[in-house]
Amino acid sequence: MEPDLPLIARGKVRELYDLGDALLMVASDRISTYDAVHPNPIPGKGAVLTGLSAYWFEQTADLVPNHVISYTERVPDALRGRAVVVRKLEMLPVECVVRGYITGSGWSDYKKTGTVSGIELPAGLQESEQLPEPIYTPSTKATEGHDLPIDFEGTVEAIGDRDLAERVRTASIELYSAAAKMARERGVILADTKFEFGLDADGTLIIGDEVLTPDSSRYWPADVYEVGHGQPSFDKQYVRDWAAGSGWDKAPPAPAIPDDIVAGTRARYIEAYETITGQPFSAWLERTGASA
Repeated sequence: MEPDLPLIARGKVRELYDLGDALLMVASDRISTYDAVHPNPIPGKGAVLTGLSAYWFEQTADLVPNHVISYTERVPDALRGRAVVVRKLEMLPVECVVRGYITGSGWSDYKKTGTVSGIELPAGLQESEQLPEPIYTPSTKATEGHDLPIDFEGTVEAIGDRDLAERVRTASIELYSAAAKMARERGVILADTKFEFGLDADGTLIIGDEVLTPDSSRYWPADVYEVGHGQPSFDKQYVRDWAAGSGWDKAPPAPAIPDDIVAGTRARYIEAYETITGQPFSAWLERTGASA
């Protein structure tokens, strides 16, 4: 169901609608791999993303103000659970990535150069090893194609304000550090994540979009963590692994996902929500008046 409102933007997962003085942000159940959206959804995924963002926005509100206005007021009944009314912001043109562990593209770069985003790291690190301290490794925010890694000076250039770029870097690392500590207490490792910031009409730095979800973060179960190789995760790696071995050439259109992979992916998203928040997923649906 799409609301009868002016559509501002449609991404791979989310839509933004204009409410005049605010925005309605809707997380769909769509899922993409290799930048292509699959034709069948993961039921409940949008509500997991919205619910987890809500949890983390509330947990970190004392560190950085966020864009949330309400998860119920002015939210159409059919969209409850996966939609939120948010403040209008001037979004900054940078993906603010923070890494606490060396993995993914950071691991690839480290093997080649010993650095990530221009930051020199200790020699001899193993894959998935925890870094001495979290590092800020931003990227461009591409309107088409892939985001490209940049260094801190790239952030300064993109934003056009060194002081603001430094505030963004500091806020990103503080948010990651606080969330990683809380997640670890739940038996989950937050390996890395990305944030998006904007400015309100008064010039206040605000965190927006989604925050610390399985789509924007790498979460690993701590009880099986072991350095030296890749880790099992709570994100969409499960469906990405299927896609990689399906024979699909990774060019659009993406193939339909088999029912068992859909079910397994859905279970992992819900497990992420319940493990991290310590609450049943049904509690989020009840809180927002959403149907199960």
